[in-house]
Amino acid sequence: MHDDRNLVEARLKRVLDERIRPAVYPHSVPLEVAVWDAPDEPVPVAEGLAAEPRPIAVGARWGAPWGTSWFRVTGTVPEEWAGRTVEAILDLGFDENMPGFQCEGLVYRPDGTPVKGLNPRNQWVRIGAPAAGGEEVRLHVEAASNPVILDYHPFLPTQLGDKETAGDEPQYRLARMDLAVLDETVWQLVIDLEVLGELMAELPVESARRWDVLRAVERALDALDLQDVNGTAEAARARLTEVLATPAAPSAHRISAVGHAHIDSAWLWPLRETVRKVARTTSNMTALLEDEPDFVFAMSQAQQWAWVKEHRPEVWARVKKAVADGRFVPAGGMWVESDTNMPGSEAMARQFVHGKRFFLDEFGIENDEAWLPDTFGFAAGLPQIIKAAGSKWLLTQKISWSQTNTFPHHTFQWEGIDGTRIFTHFPPVDTYNCSMKGAEIAHAAKNFKDKGVARHSLAPTGWGDGGGGTTREMVAKAARLRDLEGSATVVWETPRAFFEKAEAEYPHPPVWVGELYLELHRATLTSQARTKQGNRRSEHLLREAELWAATAALRTGFAYPYEELDRIWKTVLLHQFHDILPGSSIAWVHREARRTYDRLAGELTAIIEDAQRALAGEGGEPLVFNAAPHARSGVPAGGAGTPGAGDATTVTPREDGGHVLDNGLLRVEIDGRGLVVSAYDLAAERETVAPGRAANLLQLHPDFPNMWDAWDVDAFYRNTVTDLTDADEVTAADDGAVRIVRAFGSSRVTQRLSLAPGERRLVVDTEVDWHETEKFLKLAFPLDVHAERYASETQFGHFHRPTHTNTSWEAAKFEACNHRFVHLEEPGWGVAVVNDSTYGHDVTRTVREDGDHGTTTTVRVSLLRAPRFPDPETDQGVHRFRHALVPGASIGDAVREGWRINMPERRTEGAGAVAPLVTVDQDAVVVTAVKLADDGSGDVVVRFHEAHGGRAAATLALGFEAASVSVTDLLERPLSDAAEPARDGDRVSVRLRPFELVTLRFTRA
Repeated sequence: MHDDRNLVEARLKRVLDERIRPAVYPHSVPLEVAVWDAPDEPVPVAEGLAAEPRPIAVGARWGAPWGTSWFRVTGTVPEEWAGRTVEAILDLGFDENMPGFQCEGLVYRPDGTPVKGLNPRNQWVRIGAPAAGGEEVRLHVEAASNPVILDYHPFLPTQLGDKETAGDEPQYRLARMDLAVLDETVWQLVIDLEVLGELMAELPVESARRWDVLRAVERALDALDLQDVNGTAEAARARLTEVLATPAAPSAHRISAVGHAHIDSAWLWPLRETVRKVARTTSNMTALLEDEPDFVFAMSQAQQWAWVKEHRPEVWARVKKAVADGRFVPAGGMWVESDTNMPGSEAMARQFVHGKRFFLDEFGIENDEAWLPDTFGFAAGLPQIIKAAGSKWLLTQKISWSQTNTFPHHTFQWEGIDGTRIFTHFPPVDTYNCSMKGAEIAHAAKNFKDKGVARHSLAPTGWGDGGGGTTREMVAKAARLRDLEGSATVVWETPRAFFEKAEAEYPHPPVWVGELYLELHRATLTSQARTKQGNRRSEHLLREAELWAATAALRTGFAYPYEELDRIWKTVLLHQFHDILPGSSIAWVHREARRTYDRLAGELTAIIEDAQRALAGEGGEPLVFNAAPHARSGVPAGGAGTPGAGDATTVTPREDGGHVLDNGLLRVEIDGRGLVVSAYDLAAERETVAPGRAANLLQLHPDFPNMWDAWDVDAFYRNTVTDLTDADEVTAADDGAVRIVRAFGSSRVTQRLSLAPGERRLVVDTEVDWHETEKFLKLAFPLDVHAERYASETQFGHFHRPTHTNTSWEAAKFEACNHRFVHLEEPGWGVAVVNDSTYGHDVTRTVREDGDHGTTTTVRVSLLRAPRFPDPETDQGVHRFRHALVPGASIGDAVREGWRINMPERRTEGAGAVAPLVTVDQDAVVVTAVKLADDGSGDVVVRFHEAHGGRAAATLALGFEAASVSVTDLLERPLSDAAEPARDGDRVSVRLRPFELVTLRFTRA
């Protein structure tokens, strides 16, 4: 037989495009349209419905950037359409290639009842099936003219990302506003042919099935009269019945489709617009659930559910009913789909506490899965947190974006720093916006890396980010793919149903140990420094507020601010969303974030000061409150007292220019360039700075990645570097510090280097007035340490990364995340670099070719970037950072100093010392939270972990009377399989495994 595949396939494409799809709506009449433009921010629904609109014609321009226009469409169903299926086609000017990234609408009836969302791939509104002839149609559309930020030529700088700079030029042109008859037979024929055409393209040319499909399609096209598509569609469909009914092979890959609409809680739109995106999508999905009995939809992010409840109660009622029916599924159990690299220990825990508690309180549903399809890599401490929250599964897709290495598994056990393992799945479909195309389904089956031992995978299906979620076309395609020869099988299922099946069929999956590092988007650890500083500061202020409020509540009857702390925690958690904290959102988002963090800092500081005043009492004795988890200067952790004084620091001129700082523990030489050329550990008789090198070295790189400007830093940035060694000023300050001023480009840096009395710690305070573009600023510490690996703090512990690049996996980690410290050591001596607000860093090693041939290991802290997309003014202005170099540091010293630099002492006056609520006799056991239980019972909750990476036995001494103690999960619920800790009066004994996390709940006597 002659090979005529190309001929038939080209015929199918043209006939579909030019004849069949246009025949889906064979008859239409125009609707009358009027519009009212809201004057500023979105208005309540009632106000939009009541506003008096002006006439507008199809083809007219509308919608200033970030504006809201209320369209009123009216018309009458023609009498001759009686008994037919009639729909309104409402095209606001959509580009079908960009669902979710342009204008959107929500349709209402005149009484304010929401109908469904309008999106580029979802422009229809059902009027009647069957329709009544002469029926009056009146609909209202709340249309958002969100500008297109990520256009066909992506990553171009734009002022559209902030309402204050976007201008008022209309963005869209009204395209179609019609009533139309839907020919359901033709619509079904389109789906038949799309499914078969897409399947055919994926089958091997030599397979009989491909030719069976090809001939069936050819026969269907032969049966179709192109001059009467509507009259012959049924006959064409009949020619496809047999080929569509042939069942899949028993060995076919099995896909659990989950209705999905990944909605970034902020990204190329502000938070307020996400509220409306969620309302539109949930309206769409509740309507689709009513029409499609097999369909199941899952939505994550408790914050987004809470927005619907608060802002769209009429939509919320429909959502609650669909949840009760078991088909609209709360997923993930987190407050938002957060970044997981940068949030601190307690913040990562509270993502699950607040997320799971919302779903429990609202629906009685316990989430067993963490759902993070789009997060930019996963910290090694996360498995323990997932388990401690009462969950056991993780889903993500993002690791498939890695540029260098292909991850070897799709289903596996992920092991965290403490040994906890979480059953994890990466959907092999490689998208969280599956649209049920044949290419996607075939890719999932071919790509699945666990063939032979497993055959289930999951496909999150639907347009995200305001694209409207799953469409009826996707559901119709899935129905045909349920059991179709040549294809993987598809069935709609909940995430729980998928994970139960996947876990049952694969009892011994492979294990991946350590972080799930995304080999992409590394610059999100640095972009938008103020957002990152606001997050770090808020996390530590929340720790202080809970600690001192709980202490004051027990000691003085202070009113514990349950509601305020709950609200503030949820706000901080929201801003840890994976496009806010990483710095990859538009200018509007980060402008609002800065204001929000400033407001929260004021509120938390007021709580802290009120509680401390209550605890200090009346008196004139100087007091220092120490909120850090380690004693310092004679003041116990979690208590207040009078600090001791260490030996004074001396500042003397250096022979070759510069200054020498000496406090009896460290002698630091700062040369005439303001660079640290020596940091000598006097007790160990050991030099810290590598020979011939200088620390406190600011380095400037060009930074223009190939794409994803705010997200990415590409490895070639390191090819060019400028050492900032010229100093305008290097002087000894009156307070014993050395002050350094440098100018470069359009920017200026002022630094203070100081040694605290009695402390083995060089503090580097850096102020940068930053006005560079597409540059990357680093702060380097070349260390005389031979280290093949280094420790990096993560949630509830630390883990090690290699300093070498033996393999492509190691080489790809050229920019990585740490929390408060990185630590390097040789046996018996180490160095820590600690920070108060930075996350990105790199660690490299070289062998010196002259002199002693020793190893130089360089730690570089990432300070600032200046990408121009999506915020063209990223990081412009003044920034302040604090770092410290700690020579002779053990891992325990690194832990302690990391806390110290983030938890400054608070000084006041009062009647006398304040004893801690809880004291721990082992430095390796770090208390991360002391608070009152969230349920308002007055119980005391104490959370702690082993922080050094070894086993620890410790005693907790209580500073209050406790009737009982229990081990709980993160939600403060007793664990049935946990033994009650050994207790002797006010002392509780615990034994911890390396990095083990424990939460204790004490009922008060």
